[in-house]
Amino acid sequence: MNKLIYNYKGLPKGMYILFFAQVINRLGDFVMPFLALYLTQKIGMTSVAAGIIVTVSSIITIPASMIGGKIADKFGRKKSYMYSQFISAAALIPCAVTKDPHITVVCLLISTFFNGFIRPAFTAMMTDILSPKQRQAGFSLQYLGINVGVSIGPIIAGFLFNNLLPMLFLGDALTSFLALILVWRNIEETKPSHITKSNNDNNFSEKAEMGNVFQMLYKRPHICFFMIISIAYSFTYSQHNFALPITLKGIYGNDSSRIFGLLMSVNAITVLVLTVFITALTKKKHPLTNMIAVGILYAIGFGMIGHISSFSAFVLSTVIWTAGEILSSISSGVYIANNSPSNYRGRLSGISSVGWGIGSAVSTSISGVYIQANGYKSIWTLTLFVALVSAALMFLVKVFSIKLENKKVPESLV
Repeated sequence: MNKLIYNYKGLPKGMYILFFAQVINRLGDFVMPFLALYLTQKIGMTSVAAGIIVTVSSIITIPASMIGGKIADKFGRKKSYMYSQFISAAALIPCAVTKDPHITVVCLLISTFFNGFIRPAFTAMMTDILSPKQRQAGFSLQYLGINVGVSIGPIIAGFLFNNLLPMLFLGDALTSFLALILVWRNIEETKPSHITKSNNDNNFSEKAEMGNVFQMLYKRPHICFFMIISIAYSFTYSQHNFALPITLKGIYGNDSSRIFGLLMSVNAITVLVLTVFITALTKKKHPLTNMIAVGILYAIGFGMIGHISSFSAFVLSTVIWTAGEILSSISSGVYIANNSPSNYRGRLSGISSVGWGIGSAVSTSISGVYIQANGYKSIWTLTLFVALVSAALMFLVKVFSIKLENKKVPESLV
């Protein structure tokens, strides 16, 4: 175990600060998981009205990610993070004291919008702080921090929702302020002009680019191809939230909700247990080699669901596709980071988030129609096909990327 923990040793101090900030932030992520319940049970909204608000809160994160990425690149990662985190947290405070549902909804949407600014800035800070060789371990540590917080936060939130409702909002705001203070006191601005030269020497893939984002992407088609394939991966992964519950309902009937809950617990435990091991096994691999493995793990883990019915088989399936989730969460960010111009890191992080969201949205809409027409078991054959084709396309991107890396390295050393 000490050897596994050693994988996270030697990272910059700033990375450990961001890890603890992430844990605190996700530990206090109380409001969003209970938003639909709050709107219907506590405010008394209809399910239709609550559904519209939840949908709007999801949609507004798309422009927020794009705008947040632009601001992080132009004005600084730390500044963007601090202001957006502060506004997002402060907007929750009125929700704890007001009884006016209109004020509550407006404040919740403001908080959600500015929360969308946070991830591009946070990811860009991590990328700035970490050298290319440290990013696999650094992104793994961040992913582990997210899941440590998420594994505990909902339990606390459930208690507050039922017993101390105002603290649901105040607790969320307080933990956000604590994370903000941690970053403010311990991390310097990481915008490219502040990065020491040693981090960027001879690194062609991360050199600054002139022009707008479309011109930049035109010069780096491998990033575009990667993001398009990632949408397909998102389509596949999102089946665990949509098609899996439907499948369990068809097999287990009224007991399906309990079985689904148990499988999500297996997912959470697998993430906490296997992240360190998977990081140790894959840290020296090319990020795209890992992403090819993601497609294969998704194909096996999700593809088998159409042919199983026992609980133990569903547990095995969950462990397999969760391994793919872990590897994707770590390696996808590393590949984007290693190929992002230093002055576009925030924007590319935002675009990547939007792409993943598109894949999830498309997955739900297409899968619903497909299941209605062909039955719930057939969706897993489609998922298997999408995952395998995506893995094959990711292999082609790897071939193209390696040729590009070999071609450009000599030029960068001239």
